[in-house]
Amino acid sequence: MTEFGKIFIVFGIILIIIGIFFVFGPKIPFLGKLPGDIFIKKGNFAFYSPIVTSIIISLILTLIFSFLSKK
Repeated sequence: MTEFGKIFIVFGIILIIIGIFFVFGPKIPFLGKLPGDIFIKKGNFAFYSPIVTSIIISLILTLIFSFLSKK
């Protein structure tokens, strides 16, 4: 039963972090505008693919979760 409680606590912390990211994410100047992110605009069509930003966020989350999962 205590494992279930720990899962809910971790899930809640993750939701809080995601919420903070949505509030303060647009105010971070380099997020989404890194070299390697693809942005194509032609007329009424715009395509945006944040490849490098996604890789960096993935690496940061991998490091955080690997430190949290070690017992």
